[in-house]
Amino acid sequence: MIRSATDSDIPQINRLREQVNSLHVEGRPDIFKPGFCQELQDHAAWYLQSENNEIFVDDRDGEIAGMVMVDYISRPETPYGYAREFCHIAEICVDGKWRRKGVAHELMEHVRTEARKRGMKRIELDVWAFNDALGFYEAEGFRVFRRFMECDL
Repeated sequence: MIRSATDSDIPQINRLREQVNSLHVEGRPDIFKPGFCQELQDHAAWYLQSENNEIFVDDRDGEIAGMVMVDYISRPETPYGYAREFCHIAEICVDGKWRRKGVAHELMEHVRTEARKRGMKRIELDVWAFNDALGFYEAEGFRVFRRFMECDL
């Protein structure tokens, strides 16, 4: 069952977020710090208090199988671009034992539904090049519209 997260879900949400953080540390140890400090843990609680952010969880009989953190973003028009509103997926994680069982797809469908309810016509996310989830995102209909590149000196 996909539902909005509550404060009581934060320990399980952070258990999943720590998995995401570890993936990032392993993939880019030059950028991401190891460990999962209190400030990172507190970020989930902040999301629950913000009116422009939300966390959805896949609750399997009291066990959080997966979660997604979303930002609802409204950008004003500027000389460079038109005004736009969109949903941004900030973090998504499915616990290892629940992977490849449709949890991530169900979370994505729920995000689509909630974004539509808010009148949004677009969902964006960013993904690191080392992340194996790229194929999943493409299967969900996401496509590249911008690239970040780097050059070591």
